[in-house]
Amino acid sequence: MMWVWIGLQALTLIGVVNYWRHLPSDRKIETPGGVVVILSVRDDWDGGAGLIARLKAQSATFRLLIATSGDCPAADALAAREGDWVQIVAAGIARDEGQKVHKLRAALRVLRPEDRYLVFIDADIEPPARLVGRLLFPLVRGKADIVTGYRLLLPERGMMAALVGAVEMQLATLPRFASATMPWGGAMALTRELADRLDLDGALAGRLSDDMSIGLAGWRAKLRLRPVRDLLVASPLVGQTADLLGFGVRQYRHIATNSMGMWALATGVVAVQSAAWGWALLAGGWPAVAVGYGAAWGRALVRRRIIAGVLEPAQAQAARRSLVWDMIAPFAVTWAHLAVQLMAVTSNRIVWGGWAYRVRGGRVVDMERSA
Repeated sequence: MMWVWIGLQALTLIGVVNYWRHLPSDRKIETPGGVVVILSVRDDWDGGAGLIARLKAQSATFRLLIATSGDCPAADALAAREGDWVQIVAAGIARDEGQKVHKLRAALRVLRPEDRYLVFIDADIEPPARLVGRLLFPLVRGKADIVTGYRLLLPERGMMAALVGAVEMQLATLPRFASATMPWGGAMALTRELADRLDLDGALAGRLSDDMSIGLAGWRAKLRLRPVRDLLVASPLVGQTADLLGFGVRQYRHIATNSMGMWALATGVVAVQSAAWGWALLAGGWPAVAVGYGAAWGRALVRRRIIAGVLEPAQAQAARRSLVWDMIAPFAVTWAHLAVQLMAVTSNRIVWGGWAYRVRGGRVVDMERSA
């Protein structure tokens, strides 16, 4: 068993080292014309002054298309100030699909003939200036069909937030291959031609998860889904313990309600690591514990290098709070990861953005306002 344990820990360390060694150093961008950035916001959006400032600082030019339900004063005020750079589309209230999906579909229907590249972002990200240009680079060069970054959570305070951040960092720094990549809707790009070919509006209809729906459609069409490794995009993580736990469960419930096979594979991998940690702590003795902690500290040091290489200094400082768990209780990160995976399949109810949805096979079967 000891040799199995050593092998498992070696694989986890090699995986993180692989991610770090393959971080691109040149980070080339493209700045073509005809780019539209699509942003879905809730009606209580505050205008995102920080986000808008970061979008204005992008190295690539684009038009910003903001999709609302129809009653977002901050979005209307922004459009009035910014003129042609910002366009608003009012989608109304969904009846049988996710509200975000409903707004994105409305945005797709008002695209202009000159819109050639579609970039999707979330309202809670802190994008680097290279974000749009880096997402466009593989598209313009013909190296990919769908391009994606990945979220890196920034826990602002509290050990629970840092633990959730540590779980997410496990996923963020996994080796990424085109055949096993699922796009993230917070930083994703594709061509208008591909959107039309996929009938993106139809692919999203009735769905709750935008990125899962697009990713699965891409897999079925055997498209090239390319991750941009240096686009680990900062996203602040705040909230009470219940909110943070709910966030983790919701992420995996999206997966489980779209593809049980994908959920089972991910859960199986984490379950093996969780069981192995249990053996190390209860029966493996000090040598096994030393191996586990040695690999954990190695992963933390490499992740520290990754964070420093892709984030701004203040963002990196916040992200490093998650590394504390890897260093003091790496088994807790693995067990917490498994716990949210298992909790995800206890129900098909997903509370998201002020709505409670019932989802079956990726499709919304019932929805109502949540408290």
